[in-house]
Amino acid sequence: MTEPMNELAFYTLAGAPESPRDLIEEVQMAEEMGIGACFISERFNIKEAATLSGAVGAVSNRIGIATAATNQNTRHPLVTAAYATTMHFLTGGRFSLGLGRGIALMFDAFGLPRIKTAQMEDFANLMRRLWKGETIIGHDGPAGSWPLLRLDPAFDAHIPLTMTAFGPNSLALGGRTYDSVVLHTFFTDETMDRCCRTVKAAAEQAGRDPASVRVWSCFATIGDHLPYPVRLKKTVGRMATYLQAYGDLMVKTNNWNPEVLQRFREDEFVANFQGAIDQVATTEELERVAELIPEEWLSAAATGSPDQCVDKIQGQFDLGADGVILHGASPSDLAPIVAAYRSRRPEGRFDHLPANPGLSPGNL
Repeated sequence: MTEPMNELAFYTLAGAPESPRDLIEEVQMAEEMGIGACFISERFNIKEAATLSGAVGAVSNRIGIATAATNQNTRHPLVTAAYATTMHFLTGGRFSLGLGRGIALMFDAFGLPRIKTAQMEDFANLMRRLWKGETIIGHDGPAGSWPLLRLDPAFDAHIPLTMTAFGPNSLALGGRTYDSVVLHTFFTDETMDRCCRTVKAAAEQAGRDPASVRVWSCFATIGDHLPYPVRLKKTVGRMATYLQAYGDLMVKTNNWNPEVLQRFREDEFVANFQGAIDQVATTEELERVAELIPEEWLSAAATGSPDQCVDKIQGQFDLGADGVILHGASPSDLAPIVAAYRSRRPEGRFDHLPANPGLSPGNL
């Protein structure tokens, strides 16, 4: 295997995979290529995060692993805590538990409570206490009330917590409480710079070393070597799906024109479309949707030749990111880009980064 590049990561099972077994080949190929970390997203279909995490841990030897993200409202806190400790010991410390706020409208539909900032902070503290072997009696806080919470009194584990963050409150929480923060896809350069500074400033205000919080850019990486329909799906289709789910937040965060979002929503095709656009729309339908999305909204991505993609990836580090998740593509899709990146990788700049994507060098 080649020398690992712990500043790079990928999402396994990008998009809508036919089988979760696809991750076996993906993870093994990623390790051979030197991609440093594997992130795992969760969907309520064949992408349940705990199962996928165990599979990645079982078929890998050195790659870092993180959920980005699961939600604290879908499992009892003891189940989540035990999942994390199981992964920690299974992988020899390569796992980071990643949590996110989730999509409020989806939780409403499923009858799940919405997740608030104070709940995520309380939950993070509960996890850390349990991983240190503490017995928690009569907890009554923002995350919930439980008579007794306990794993194993012999535990003394440091399992880094990763948070997917979007708005200012989440970014600040990530900086003051979590070990790493994963930003969202299609952030403009201005947004990326601002979000990185917000996380680091919150860490400093909380009395933490800003360098101890690792910030990951989630950067769509779709090279021109991929077929046109695939590129369209992973750029236009993915952006359209984000706009379907939380368009107001995307527009507000990037300071985009809300009138464009309104026209997108009022378009007859979009308004009547059933399901996620990136999963079920045809190429012809995506071409129609592309007319509704400004090119500047899609430009916050690595596209073009491998060298052009590397230029954009390196730009994320210059904007303040500690790591870049090459989002929306499998290791085989990324192969020419990763090879081009390795040939231009700054010597020594990232040698200090651990494999665990939630760990900072100071927490080794």
